[in-house]
Amino acid sequence: MQPNHSIPSSNATQPAASMNAEHSHITDNDDKNTEIDQAANRMPMLKPALSLFIVLAITLGLCYPLLMTGIAQVTMPNKANGSMIEQNGSLVGSTLIGQTFDQPEYLWTRPSAAGDGYDAAQSSGSNLGPLNPELVTNVETQVQKLKAADPQNTTPIPLDLVTMSGSGLDPHISPAAAEWQVNRVARIRGISSEQVQKVIDAHTEGRQLYWLGEPRVNVLAVNLALDEMSGAN
Repeated sequence: MQPNHSIPSSNATQPAASMNAEHSHITDNDDKNTEIDQAANRMPMLKPALSLFIVLAITLGLCYPLLMTGIAQVTMPNKANGSMIEQNGSLVGSTLIGQTFDQPEYLWTRPSAAGDGYDAAQSSGSNLGPLNPELVTNVETQVQKLKAADPQNTTPIPLDLVTMSGSGLDPHISPAAAEWQVNRVARIRGISSEQVQKVIDAHTEGRQLYWLGEPRVNVLAVNLALDEMSGAN
């Protein structure tokens, strides 16, 4: 007897294809329904989240800054406005940002790498490592400048007079750096060294809370006081 090798007709495959298409359609519908359900579940959470965002934005982004600004303006207006210094009705600087002084009758500040010097928009240090030849050159240049301005002074030059601060905006120098310049300032102004030292002592700030940081001298404040003294004389 010969085996039956007959091929099924195309009609036999149609029900299977129809079932697969129907199953696929059902699966797609189920996926869509699931997405709709998930979106519906998220909707109740969206409203409180959005409300919380608005409340926090108004509270922390508007109310709190305005409150702190108002308190600062009432309790410490000078500090809140940048610790500005005025002289004869004109703004001459801030106690927080240094200035370049090159005239020999003034105390000199430490060098600055912020732009052309003490540029608040470009606050930066020199970022020169201890083995960088440029650092050595800069220090030597500053040493020669100081010695040329006061050749009679043979005492060691304090470090902060020949090195730059990390911010480039430091308004202070150490008491030792200020004292190193006393004789030059006194000689140029025609006053005694004791008078200059007295002004420096009056503008020397101590450690914060008596133990944080180091004593420091505000250069701008000293120079303004020296000008007032010279004008009075």
